[in-house]
Amino acid sequence: MKLGLLTAPFPETPLADVVDWTSANGFESIEIACWPRSTGPSRRYAGTSHIDVANLGAGQATELVDQINAKGLSISGLGYYPNPLHPDPAHREMVIGHLRHVITAAEKMGVPFVNTFMGADAAKTQDQNWEEALKVWPDIVAFAGDHGRKITIENCPMLFSDDEWPGGHNLATNPHIWRRILEKWGGSIGLNFDPSHLVMQMIDIPRFIREFGPHILHVQAKDMSIDREGLYERGVFSVGIGWQIPRLPGLGDVDWSDLFAALWRAGYDGDVIIEHEDRDFEKTDARIKRGFLIARDVLRPYIK
Repeated sequence: MKLGLLTAPFPETPLADVVDWTSANGFESIEIACWPRSTGPSRRYAGTSHIDVANLGAGQATELVDQINAKGLSISGLGYYPNPLHPDPAHREMVIGHLRHVITAAEKMGVPFVNTFMGADAAKTQDQNWEEALKVWPDIVAFAGDHGRKITIENCPMLFSDDEWPGGHNLATNPHIWRRILEKWGGSIGLNFDPSHLVMQMIDIPRFIREFGPHILHVQAKDMSIDREGLYERGVFSVGIGWQIPRLPGLGDVDWSDLFAALWRAGYDGDVIIEHEDRDFEKTDARIKRGFLIARDVLRPYIK
């Protein structure tokens, strides 16, 4: 098991500098954010492009991996979290096209996992979104298979703001849907497991790991706290809006002892990647780094 971080909170910092800091501060792995190279506003914690995957040559890929490995780090996966089931066909085509670039870049770099979302149309039910996924995802899965990569899908509902309400922008959030995914694509798609999203859904974390542990290929360590005052004001029908608060590991409601006990029992021995979305540790580079170090110290006793 290796402890690492996702590079998304460092959008303006060159990857080499992120790697240097990560290596110097006691981490062993890194998940590299690979959104398209673009300008203008982007979704919070999205848009970071540490590798220009659309223009990555084989030689450049090899050199990049060698440089990261020379710092004592391995690459857990390439991360790109868009909405491949977006209701706008043009947007859907764009993000799927870039996802293909991420897959081919992972092949060139010898990185086994491409970490992403399944996507969803927030205006549709889960069953309706599943029917759309059955149309869209076979080609993506086949493309990844042709390039020898596995896709890991995060269980994030993507339901944090009014433009994502009421259904969220990612279908793959709960046991009901994950059973379908694994029955259909269990050999090609695995779970990029983030326990924080189960807190908001009130899903038992150790039980989830017991059921889906053999299919967990990648772990993102993020915490979440429930604002009880916000929950009182808005109720559960707001589906988290106004009362779910992303936190760094150790600062929220996840019981990390129970979580790691369940992971060990399930046989998981892969990367644990800290995902930093805590507003209390933002605004400056120093505070972002301080947040990562707090999370490192919370998780380190479990990861030797």
